Amino acid sequence: MLDALAVRPAYQQGRGKPAHFSTTTTMKNRKPLYAALLMLGLTAGCTEDYLDLDPRNASTVENFYKTETDALLATNAVYSQLNQSGMFNYSLWAIGDVMSDNSFLGGGGAADGIEFQQLDNFTMTATNPLTTTHWQRAYLGIGQANQVLQRVPGITFAKTELQNQYLGEAAFLRALYYFYLVRAFGDVPLVLTPASTTADVASLTRTPVAQVYDQIIKDLNDAISKLPNSYTGENLGRATKWSATAMLAKVYLTQGKLPEAATQARLVIANSGKTLWPNFADNFKVENENGQESLFEVQFKSGLSNYTTDGPGAVMNEFWGARFFGNPYVVSSGGYGFNIPEKDLVDSYEATDTRLAATIFKPGDRYPDGQIQPASLVGDPLGFNVRKFFVGTVNVSNWDSPLNVPVLRLAEMYLILAEAVGPTTEGLEAINKVRRRAYGLPINTPSAKDLTAGTSNFADAVLAERRRELAFENDRWYDLKRTNKLIPTMRAQGKAIQPFHVLLPIPQSEINVNPNLTQNPGY
Repeated sequence: MLDALAVRPAYQQGRGKPAHFSTTTTMKNRKPLYAALLMLGLTAGCTEDYLDLDPRNASTVENFYKTETDALLATNAVYSQLNQSGMFNYSLWAIGDVMSDNSFLGGGGAADGIEFQQLDNFTMTATNPLTTTHWQRAYLGIGQANQVLQRVPGITFAKTELQNQYLGEAAFLRALYYFYLVRAFGDVPLVLTPASTTADVASLTRTPVAQVYDQIIKDLNDAISKLPNSYTGENLGRATKWSATAMLAKVYLTQGKLPEAATQARLVIANSGKTLWPNFADNFKVENENGQESLFEVQFKSGLSNYTTDGPGAVMNEFWGARFFGNPYVVSSGGYGFNIPEKDLVDSYEATDTRLAATIFKPGDRYPDGQIQPASLVGDPLGFNVRKFFVGTVNVSNWDSPLNVPVLRLAEMYLILAEAVGPTTEGLEAINKVRRRAYGLPINTPSAKDLTAGTSNFADAVLAERRRELAFENDRWYDLKRTNKLIPTMRAQGKAIQPFHVLLPIPQSEINVNPNLTQNPGY
């Protein structure tokens, strides 16, 4: 069912270099939001083992929501949008990092990745495929969440706890999708029930940001009340009570509600049972997925897809890999060399900060097969590449990385707490735990690397720590926005950013079918 809605760029098979990405040809493969919301519903998820992979295209709303198994498959479908183009498999890293001071596009030249170039240079239009797909993919997830929240209460369960779990997962995921939408686009339509007619969707108007945040908070509190503390076995990776609590901390931080953010972060730190990995790099190993520091991550799985940005395998390994470097290539099809770290980011790490080597390949670094990173590459004049999501050669002819993408980690809870309470004893200890781990020091033992009450511009120090800790985890653009630093930071890099660029354009394809959707200023 979703194949009709998916972006299917025409990439060259074999060498792995993206062909010219035409906005016109790409957009004709997309249906606007009203059609997507009416067509969605019963697609099974396709992520880790706990997600069912059998198609359910023959089912309809009327005959589907009958059993506990139906409820499970419908809940899995809400997760299924996370690892697709438009969310964590394609668009979000362009928004979170390429549109920030963390990275620039790279790639193969003027005709390569035009849709990414627009975001990198702040020349995007309302027909940009990345921003359009982000909007539509998030609303597909919201629509599937709405189906669960409306229909699962009518199913008889042997155990009420399981029914509550599915409802809590749907509420958490709806909040997550709306959190990304409201930060990117500002006012967005608040859709809380399944659409029944084209007219229902084609008449939607944009809901003020404050009301969207109120619903996000309501959904997260609902999820907290229903979700279990943890899972085992094949259910690892599903949203927990602590996933929702951590997201609530981040939402409050984004709103500037610092006491509330601190309260939620403290709850996660004290009660989730999560602990920091002693080694920062352990967060980004396939064998450690959904591990001791993870609060929520997007699940990916290899061996099931080839050239597609719609999962279940992740494309970052190939897209971010050194472009056509190595003999054999260091990534599967030669690498595209997209998302190139900025020198300013590289220079922000001290030489003894272990996060540098875990996050970035720089000239002279050795790959697992013994090859050495060169001083420069096509589109990459200083020889920097992202290492954080590198898994090497997965398959000689696909993008199929199995490595999950973290959305919430315990380290971020410490940083949220530090930002929320400032350079107090509590705040200093929180940020210093993250710093000690970064320098390979005992996490709970004071060190020479600790920040102190005398640290100048503590808020800036926390923001800089977030940049180093969370680089390429899709956060930096949002951090610069919420701290009012986006425009001066990007202008300092020579980018022609304007004040209206703090919001993305409402997709023109949506406005074409629904004139009630007003455009953001400047587009």
